[in-house]
Amino acid sequence: MPKVDSIVSAVPQPVSPKLTPSAMFLVVTLNPGAESEATVRELCADLTALPRAIGFRDPEARLSCVTAFGSDAWDRLFGAPRPKDLHPFREIRGVHHAVSTPGDILFHIRSIRKDLCFELAMRLMSRLSGAVTVADEVHGFSYFDNRDLLGFVDGTENPIDQAAVYATIIGPEDAPFAGGSYVIVQKYLHDLGTWNALSTEAQERIIGRTKFADIELDDAVKPTCAHNALTNIVENGEQLEIVRDNMAFGEVGKAEFGTYFIGYARSPHRLEQMLENMFVGRPPGNYDRLLDFSRAVTGSLFFVPSANFLDDISTPQTPAASAPLPDGSLGIGSLKREAISE
Repeated sequence: MPKVDSIVSAVPQPVSPKLTPSAMFLVVTLNPGAESEATVRELCADLTALPRAIGFRDPEARLSCVTAFGSDAWDRLFGAPRPKDLHPFREIRGVHHAVSTPGDILFHIRSIRKDLCFELAMRLMSRLSGAVTVADEVHGFSYFDNRDLLGFVDGTENPIDQAAVYATIIGPEDAPFAGGSYVIVQKYLHDLGTWNALSTEAQERIIGRTKFADIELDDAVKPTCAHNALTNIVENGEQLEIVRDNMAFGEVGKAEFGTYFIGYARSPHRLEQMLENMFVGRPPGNYDRLLDFSRAVTGSLFFVPSANFLDDISTPQTPAASAPLPDGSLGIGSLKREAISE
């Protein structure tokens, strides 16, 4: 495995910190017009400072925010060059359906304290007032010992430390965007009544782990359609890992119970292959039986630029300043300036 400093030439956003008990997920769409675009660009330069300022009230609360952009929003806000693997979320139709839903910008806010998450979200949306429309907002929480509402521990196989960096942070394969990452989010709603009617043993065969001890089932007894069997991606003898930071959410009065899936990776391929295995099956038809009880109601793919990229974004102040440059871009951000000067 390459050393971290050999693959990262920029400062990544905090895509793989220690898990926190609270999180907010805000997915917004960018409103029409150059003024909306300018408002977002103005905020970008403050996206590293805002969490620091709010989090300074309680440094031990580990407040952080990852900001990511969808394919269409990238074109509107930044133009060329583009991250080489950025594209809209591709819906998947198998026995079940992985839907593609609108999303231009993702804010993934995390902290030990829910109030700090809420404060940062309010500040962000105040700055973006009139420029964006909220497509989805989920307030997540840690459930007991990192379990989902189905009763199983979630994220057991997450890589940690340097392995997490290697799994999530782009290196020389897309050098202009080294330090970046990709992220897919999906909101799953659970049919808890039907799920809880199953025996514990039946649930364990669907998940591929024991429910209480969180031990992986032996391959001799684990079905090939088990959730953890299909989400394990191996290519050319290498396990392609991702970092999950899933959260439980729900509203008891609405009988709405779910898991917000969020997965970070250095390439969207490994995330998309995982979903293909789940929804279509490996081989086709051998799909993830968990989907008989959990329905995906959203799906979006975003690119997470490095913190340096966000810090260096400049906003055109006049029509003349926003005229396209010879390379077809607007000269926004250090990557553009470097490309022009070469």
